[in-house]
Amino acid sequence: MSRFPRFALIGLGAVLGLSLLLAAALFLLLDPSVYKSRLERSASQALGLDLSIGGGVAIEVFPRLQLTLDDVHLRRQARAIVSARQVRVGIAPSSLFGDELRVETIVLTQPVIAVSRDREGRFDFEPDAPPATAEPAVQAWPELSLSAGRIVFVDAQKGMGFEAHDCQGELRRPQRAGGARSDLLRELSFSADGACAQLEKDGVTLLDLKFKAEAKQGIVVLEPLSTRLFGTRGQGSLRADFSGPVASYKIAYTLAQFPIEEFFGTMQLKKLASGRMDVDATLTTQGATLAELTRAMAGRVTLRGKGLTFHGSDLDRAFGRFEASQTFSLVDVGAVFFAGPVGLLVTKGYDFARLAQGDGGSSEIRALVSDWKVERGVARAQDVAMATKENRVALRGGLDFVGERFDAVTVALIDLKGCAIVKQEIRGSFREPVVDKPNAIEALAGPALRLLKKGGDALTGRACEPFYGGTVTASG
Repeated sequence: MSRFPRFALIGLGAVLGLSLLLAAALFLLLDPSVYKSRLERSASQALGLDLSIGGGVAIEVFPRLQLTLDDVHLRRQARAIVSARQVRVGIAPSSLFGDELRVETIVLTQPVIAVSRDREGRFDFEPDAPPATAEPAVQAWPELSLSAGRIVFVDAQKGMGFEAHDCQGELRRPQRAGGARSDLLRELSFSADGACAQLEKDGVTLLDLKFKAEAKQGIVVLEPLSTRLFGTRGQGSLRADFSGPVASYKIAYTLAQFPIEEFFGTMQLKKLASGRMDVDATLTTQGATLAELTRAMAGRVTLRGKGLTFHGSDLDRAFGRFEASQTFSLVDVGAVFFAGPVGLLVTKGYDFARLAQGDGGSSEIRALVSDWKVERGVARAQDVAMATKENRVALRGGLDFVGERFDAVTVALIDLKGCAIVKQEIRGSFREPVVDKPNAIEALAGPALRLLKKGGDALTGRACEPFYGGTVTASG
């Protein structure tokens, strides 16, 4: 036998021998009950929380030194923050015989993680603040991974939160900066990727959430960020900047060709419309509370669709029969616009059921455009209109999310030139809107209405300032 294989075998035998010797020493010299108490005490002191292990403790040597803990609970003042069926803790071998354990990795199986943030912005898992004179060094934390987890987050400062189910992911190189303590989110750095089967927030359910995240010097970026909404895969990004005195956020999201019937389904309504639409949104905001975030909101939101079907009423027939005294509501038709992404909060106070109480027919919507510009928490219509085979309906005004009110919102049936034939206003709060009766520009009978729709202003002696000049064209 050559010298190289012989030395290799000798080396391999030495490694195996030392490993077996270490394993035997661990099993013979360590009392699991004593070691469990030591682990609970060390972890509790390090985290500033109460760690308890309800099950057993097992020691593994291969492929690395690891403790397996069953039925683990992490609490603060009897409130559970983390509970896990099983936790695997990778530890540095050299720390076994020292005064302090050095944990390198933590793997959570079926954890329930419940985190909250108080009104002052402090997380419940943060340890008590050190003395004012203390300037701790950089803290390198163990790398963390989880599987089949449930995460509940409540932010009392912003008045919001979420609950996620069947989550898995990895947190790599987590670290907290040294120096005087101020804000955890400013001091964290890490790299992560994760996925959750379902996330629920404010009555909206997101499915199949996936993301990659990077955090450094107070800036956290989630990109790419993807999820399934209304049965369609959407793509976006989130950038949160905690480095300044006020936290700021930028959100971008695109959802292409989603079925609009799925949207109405989330509002527990029967199918009011069908077809596919596109949503594109870019929003920025800043602040510490939900009210501040709402006041600072700015950006653009767009909803567009073609070849849609409106169920419950033949709109062209209803428009054709219009008379000055009739009761048909243009706002009911305009509610399709409010059902867009900007108006999701608005529609909670509106009676959508009336939309489906028409003549039982249906309408083809050739085109629908709903473009909004958001400034200081108010979304203003930039180009909001839809076209049936024979008619066009347009909307002007704004949605004040700060005051939760309609801001001079007017819906109009328009002629070939974009002039209003019939107008109707909606005002007041989102939850209790006041809808005025339709206001015909003139006392219209059927023939006069048909003439106006075809641009017969010169024949009727009618002059007007165009109500709408956007991208939705007339049928001719």
